[in-house]
Amino acid sequence: MLWQSPVSRRVWMKNGLKGGLAMTALATLPAQAQINSLNGAINKAGRQRMLSQRMAKAWLAMGQGIDAERAEKIMLESMALFDRQFVELKVYAPSPEIRRTYLAMEPLWSDYKSALIGHTPERSSTLNLLTLDAQVLKLAHQGTEQLEQYSGRAVGKLVNLAGRQRMLSQRTAKFYLSQNWGAPVPNALMELNKARTEFVTALQTLMNAPQATEAIQQQLGLAEQQWVFFDQALSRLGEGSGGARRARDVFSTSEQILQIMDKVTGLYSRLT
Repeated sequence: MLWQSPVSRRVWMKNGLKGGLAMTALATLPAQAQINSLNGAINKAGRQRMLSQRMAKAWLAMGQGIDAERAEKIMLESMALFDRQFVELKVYAPSPEIRRTYLAMEPLWSDYKSALIGHTPERSSTLNLLTLDAQVLKLAHQGTEQLEQYSGRAVGKLVNLAGRQRMLSQRTAKFYLSQNWGAPVPNALMELNKARTEFVTALQTLMNAPQATEAIQQQLGLAEQQWVFFDQALSRLGEGSGGARRARDVFSTSEQILQIMDKVTGLYSRLT
């Protein structure tokens, strides 16, 4: 049956999903104008990667009753923003190759949406959901890489790298929550640890980049502080006591890191 809690009914009605999830922006992320530059396109394409993981993270939290009302709101708002940006990226696509990537994503995104809202989150459905989110992530990443290559500028690479940190913050939390639930997801722990390593490596690259302004360095310092707390919780996966509290900490801190890295990506995208 359809997943229709009181929260979801209110959010769906409020956001007018008959219009294609045409919500103006995530309440927790800054409002975005239409795409008017390649850096802006790279930023939004990279945000799609993050949203693919954020939706799955929120679905897993809902299934476990971890800050469930907030998690549901995050999932629905993330779907709305993904839908809107997906349309913008298809329209903006500066080459036939890039447009083909987004056209290929369309049926996968449709399947993923159906899995997210079609049923109450259940542990037995986790593998299917994460298989779909991986397919959407793959094409979202492909589109971001293509836009960076089309740009051909060093700052485009930094926008891509900073934007990918948003995705990694959500990906680590997603795999943590899948394992916290005991869901049968092959290689989840390996993927979690890989994402942790990639985040730390990329953070150092961004901090050492000559293009990193004082404002960027300040935000990266905040991200580093939050990451220490986040990583401590991640490293305690599977410990017997305090599991519910740590799961809430992982969920909440991943959101804080996301906000900081979204600011960093925006700052890099405005560099000329």
